[in-house]
Amino acid sequence: MSAPVDESCVLVDGPWIHRWVHANGSRFHVVEAGSGPLVLLLHGFPEFWYAWHHTLPLLADAGFRAVAVDLRGYGASDKPPRGYDGYTLAADVTGLIRALGERSAILVGAGSGGMIAWTAAAFHPKMVDRLVVVAAAHPLRLRAALFADPRGQFAAAAPTLRFQLPRYEHVLTRDDAAPIGAFLRRWAGPAWAATADFEDYSRRCREAMRIPQASFCALEAYRWAFRSILRLHGYRFVRLVQQPIVTPTLHLHGALDTSILPRTAQGSGRYVIAPYEWRLLDGVGHFPHLELPDTIAGEIIRWSK
Repeated sequence: MSAPVDESCVLVDGPWIHRWVHANGSRFHVVEAGSGPLVLLLHGFPEFWYAWHHTLPLLADAGFRAVAVDLRGYGASDKPPRGYDGYTLAADVTGLIRALGERSAILVGAGSGGMIAWTAAAFHPKMVDRLVVVAAAHPLRLRAALFADPRGQFAAAAPTLRFQLPRYEHVLTRDDAAPIGAFLRRWAGPAWAATADFEDYSRRCREAMRIPQASFCALEAYRWAFRSILRLHGYRFVRLVQQPIVTPTLHLHGALDTSILPRTAQGSGRYVIAPYEWRLLDGVGHFPHLELPDTIAGEIIRWSK
C-alpha cells in the first residue's frame, strides 16, 4: 500500500493566494486571485481546486475576483464523515459566498461540481447571479437518462456504480492512486490526454486523492445519490430540485465526453426558464476547463458581463 500524503501537496504556488474560510460548519481551503465581482469555481471528481489553475489568472486579469475551492472532503478542506448529501453540498456553496463577504456570486461548476452548481441555483436562486455549467447535466436530467438510456448514459456511468461497494475507496488509492489516473484518462479528450499538461494534472490529482480520508469523502456523494433514491430525503430532494432555474445559465459541454454524454446534458435546458445558452465543444472530453482553458475562461467572462 502506498504511503499517504499530507494536505501540503495541494498548496501549489502561483499567481494566487491560499487561505481558509469557515462556512456551513466546516473549514474550506480556497485559492483566490484578482478583485471585482466574485466568481466561485467548483471542481469535479476526481479533481481538486487545481482544476481551475489555468482559469484563475485569466478571470483575475479580466477584472473578476476568482475563487476556486476544495469542496468538502477534498484537498485541504475539512473531511467530516457526513455532509455529502445534495442539501449540504448546496449549502456549502451559499455558505462560502457569505464567508467570502458577498451576497451573491457568479457560480461555475464542472463535472460533479456542476451538479452542485445546478442544485445551489435551484435551492438558493437569489445568491447566484449567473450560472456556468461545464460537463454536467441537470440532476433530474441525469437521473432520467440513467433509466431511459441503458446503452448510453447508464453504460457510461457503470464504472462509478462500483463506488457503492464498501471500502472501494481503498481500491482507488492502490498503486499511488493509479485508478484515479485511469478515470482521468478514460474521460479526457484524446488530444489533451496526449500532452504533458495531462500527465502533470493526473499526477497531482492522484496525489491529492491519497490525502487521508479524501477518497472516502469523494465517494460519499455518489453513495448518497444512489442510496437516497428510495428514501424520503431523496424524494424531498427531487421535489426541491424541480424548482426551475431562474438564473441566466451558460451550458458548456465536450462533444467527446464519455462520462456525461452530450445527449444527456443537452436535455438540461428544459429546467431553465431564464436565458439559457448551450455550446458543444468539438474534440473535447469531460474536462473542457483544462482541455480548452482559454475558451472556457472567455465564455465565463462573456456570460458574466
